[in-house]
Amino acid sequence: MSRIDAKFAALRAENKKAFVSYIMAGDPDFDASLAVMKGLPDAGVDIIELGLPFTDPMADGPTIQLAGQRALGAGMTLERTLEMAHLFRADDQDTPIVLMGYYNPIYSHGVDKFLEDAKAAGIDGLIVVDLPPEEDDELCLPAQAAGISFIRLATPTTDDKRLPRVLRNTSGFVYYVSITGITGAAAAEAGEVAPEVARMKAQTDLPIVVGFGIRTPENSQSIAGIADGCVVGSAIVSLMGEGKSTDEVLSFVAGLADGAHRA
Repeated sequence: MSRIDAKFAALRAENKKAFVSYIMAGDPDFDASLAVMKGLPDAGVDIIELGLPFTDPMADGPTIQLAGQRALGAGMTLERTLEMAHLFRADDQDTPIVLMGYYNPIYSHGVDKFLEDAKAAGIDGLIVVDLPPEEDDELCLPAQAAGISFIRLATPTTDDKRLPRVLRNTSGFVYYVSITGITGAAAAEAGEVAPEVARMKAQTDLPIVVGFGIRTPENSQSIAGIADGCVVGSAIVSLMGEGKSTDEVLSFVAGLADGAHRA
């Protein structure tokens, strides 16, 4: 059983929903982002999404675009992102890490070498937003053969004809994007998301985790209440961009996590 599967099994046993947090690796610099990452589990984070900085993050809004620019400016690379995961794993062998980013840095590194290095660093899953199901041979299937989950995004525009193809080779969980558009753009509404989650649950046994547009503990609780968990990214990343201390960021995260766990 993978760390991701084990985490959802443990949460189900406790009748709790998952709280997933996103941070950008290397934002504002290596040491600061590593300090936040190491504090996330004690703040209540169940799964960590670790952003891989990229020069052209087409699915991301200004907050995460700027975070990626800061990270790249501070010298962050794919290799250093994996080093960050490796250092986290020295103290935590249980919390799943999902690497989220774009295909170009992985392709440039070499898929086989990347999967070998990612596995060694303790990466449990991948979200690669610019690889559709039609490209599963590129990375999805090799990743799963290497024991790394490939987590697919579904959106409000993923209709019933498209959904089975999206779900076919997905593993770990399904990430439902609650709004159309870029990250950080609008607020997620539980009443609008609930029917979509039910539609996906009719076609898969995988957990459904909802992200985009979640900024408050109340929002976290309402969205987690109609899914298997929720993801918060831009709201956390924005605090780091404002230069908030590690303790301030983790205190904010703890409030969001508590909201999800009360769902």
